[in-house]
Amino acid sequence: MGSSADLAALVEQPFELLQEMEQRSRAAHTGQGPGSMPSEWVGVGFRIGEEQFVANREQVREVLMLPDSITRVPGATRWMLGIANLRGHLLPLVDLKLMLGSGRTTLRRTARVISVNHREVPAGLVVDEVLGFRRFMDHEFANEAPETIVRCDRFLAGTYQRGDDIWPVFNLFDLVESNVFLQAAAE
Repeated sequence: MGSSADLAALVEQPFELLQEMEQRSRAAHTGQGPGSMPSEWVGVGFRIGEEQFVANREQVREVLMLPDSITRVPGATRWMLGIANLRGHLLPLVDLKLMLGSGRTTLRRTARVISVNHREVPAGLVVDEVLGFRRFMDHEFANEAPETIVRCDRFLAGTYQRGDDIWPVFNLFDLVESNVFLQAAAE
């Protein structure tokens, strides 16, 4: 049974109708049925400088405003802005643009902190702007990532493209697990 006409034929057989609807629902949910939807990838869009990126929403715990007070860490690199107390938890704040070697992030009212959802490395990444959720279909993905101005190519995991908009996928876990990130002491 595959069409709506087949379902109409089962109107007089409610149990069989429910079975067929359940079977189709399960097939659509797993992406195997004739009416199944292509799968969707959801990320959090953000801007570093003039470039836009997207990070997997599973890697983002939350997006925060810049805290009013940040405590500097003596002996830390310049890109380590300091530590902030956010709802009772200490979170190291990193100027992502400066860490990547592309100049300091201008702390405007659009600047935000992306709290990385990593189990072992707590981190708040200061970016120029968060652009909200971005949804893409699987066919919009390409493994190749473009060269970027902010020199983050080693942390990119492909690209989503819709029309003229290009959204490099920034792997936040690769960033916080990298040697550069883990060596925050000034030399």
